Amino acid sequence: MVVMAAGKGTRMRSGRAKVLHHVAGRPMVLYAVDLGLKVAGNRIAVVVGHQAEDVRRVIEEGIAEKSGAELVAVVQQAEQLGTGHAVLQSRPVFGKHTGDAPSEYLVLNGDTPLLRERTVRELLRVHRSKRAAVTLLTANLDDPAGYGRVIRRESGADRRGTAASSDVLKIVEDRDATPSEREVQEINVGTYVVSGDFLFQALDRLEPHNAQGEYYLTDIVGMAVDQRRRVVAVRLQDAEEGMGVNTRRQLAAAEQAIRQQLRERWLDAGVTMVDPSSVWIDAGVSVGKDTVLYPNVTLEGKTAIGDACVLRSYSRLTDCRVGDRVEILDHCILKESQVEDDVVVGPFAHLRPGVLVRRKAKVGNFVEMKKTELGEGAKANHLSYLGDAKIGRGVNIGAGTITCNYDGVHKYPTTIGDHVFVGSDTQLVAPVTVGSGAVIAAGTTVTQDVPADALAIARAAQENHAGWAAKRRLMLARNAAGQQPAKADGASKRKRK
Repeated sequence: MVVMAAGKGTRMRSGRAKVLHHVAGRPMVLYAVDLGLKVAGNRIAVVVGHQAEDVRRVIEEGIAEKSGAELVAVVQQAEQLGTGHAVLQSRPVFGKHTGDAPSEYLVLNGDTPLLRERTVRELLRVHRSKRAAVTLLTANLDDPAGYGRVIRRESGADRRGTAASSDVLKIVEDRDATPSEREVQEINVGTYVVSGDFLFQALDRLEPHNAQGEYYLTDIVGMAVDQRRRVVAVRLQDAEEGMGVNTRRQLAAAEQAIRQQLRERWLDAGVTMVDPSSVWIDAGVSVGKDTVLYPNVTLEGKTAIGDACVLRSYSRLTDCRVGDRVEILDHCILKESQVEDDVVVGPFAHLRPGVLVRRKAKVGNFVEMKKTELGEGAKANHLSYLGDAKIGRGVNIGAGTITCNYDGVHKYPTTIGDHVFVGSDTQLVAPVTVGSGAVIAAGTTVTQDVPADALAIARAAQENHAGWAAKRRLMLARNAAGQQPAKADGASKRKRK
């Protein structure tokens, strides 16, 4: 199998290779590679060209943990001389690893993310049953501008979608088509099955007789017809599935289509969505049954949500693992964090990378955490920052608590044992350790380790000055009336002392 991913994608108006643009959270090229891993019977050659090293890295990272990843080889088209020339670069892959040529080659484009496995399997079935030299996938479009046209004999195609061997004459690229050919609405999707004994001998004979001066893969259709070999066309019932992404508008359309497929998939799997159209789920996400997603929830990357969870509106999770029966309240941001079973998070909580929230813990409103473990049953209910900390079981973190983990140069850890009570407005200046069972009085700045079961208190002694407030009000009133201000309290006496 060959995946073509070498083009620049000029019409995208982008500094990034076309196949690296994301659709539903994944680089576009990975859709074709994953499809190849599902249906290919032998080696898979991915042909890269523009920004080759970036594309290669994305492919290798994207398939690293997939079954069959060892079958994928990335080859480079040093000069972009056309689609036929691109496929020709894959020949060493198959010659080296299979000896004899495969019986057939499946050729996919790296810019058709909507193509389904069942369609490709049907294309392979038709190719084999018809004993064709070339079998191509086509679609009818109301506006075919920009796509290669499938030119047939006037007898027309079988209405069931499979053409007779003599029906397809050639494929003409849009820029090379005559005015009458541009009126044809049947377009070439860019997906082919080609017999093993025909593909490379045909590619060796290609010539660049076109406006671009390139070697077109589509020209092998005319070659097969000239050699009286069978050419078969399978027409898509849903033209959207074969849409190639060449422009930003097409990228947006593909995004919407795949997002809808993903929503339907998870609805069918037992996930409730209060307003499905507003829920955004990336292709790499998994969601457990009986989970409820409220409007405007976004699940990104490789996030995995367990069973019977509730995710309230305007929360966004990226590359997170969430256990069962977790409730994430409104307006929470979680990234690269793990939340165990029966946890409540939010509202307005921010979990930055490296956070682990143990079972039955509570992270409340306006709490920010980074590289922190919050122990089983622990609570940080209000207005706190916890960074580079390990917090034990059953700990209570009072409102306004912060770990002072950064001195301007280095980060330092804070360790809090089990069942510690941390009073409101506490600052823990790291590195510091608080032993199990200790109590930190409200308003304390902790700069030294606190032993287990101890009380730590560090704040200025309180002074009460009788009548001070009444005197101050009188002073302000006289000022407003233009009179000589009276001194509040015994400030002048203290000054003379």
